[in-house]
Amino acid sequence: MKRRLLIALAAVLLASGCATTTPSYGPAGSETAPWRGRLAVRIETDPNASESQSFSAAFELSGSAPAGALTLFTPIGTTAAALSWTPRTAVLKTNGDIQSFATLDALIKQVIGTEIPVNALFAWLAGENMNAAGWIADLSRQTEGRITARRLTPAPVAELRLVLDQ
Repeated sequence: MKRRLLIALAAVLLASGCATTTPSYGPAGSETAPWRGRLAVRIETDPNASESQSFSAAFELSGSAPAGALTLFTPIGTTAAALSWTPRTAVLKTNGDIQSFATLDALIKQVIGTEIPVNALFAWLAGENMNAAGWIADLSRQTEGRITARRLTPAPVAELRLVLDQ
């Protein structure tokens, strides 16, 4: 169950990070061109005990903020999870299970128990250093296809790292 939640968390974070404008690094052409790369998510589950959960996977992200799709892959290339969304619904598919939500925001809140700064994630992928309450983004290597964002508040502390294929 924990592994499935981490897969879903990663799917949500990346799905909410699709760019609405053509970034300086990423897919050329329209915003429906796929983004490909690797992601890593680390969540500090118990800061007093220095415990954390982590997950990494290859991914493919297509579409735009209003409607799109994200696929996460296992190390051998099979599909681990698929997420698709429209303005009216968000669907998460893992291991044959399908979960539907009214919005992407509802899916994010259900899976990780807190809100994610979706607009800021769009901006970060586009290379814009938008402020988001509780989050710090490092875009110093965005032109190389590398983005790191860290949530300090509210707890738990979380870190998202993206490495886009060149």
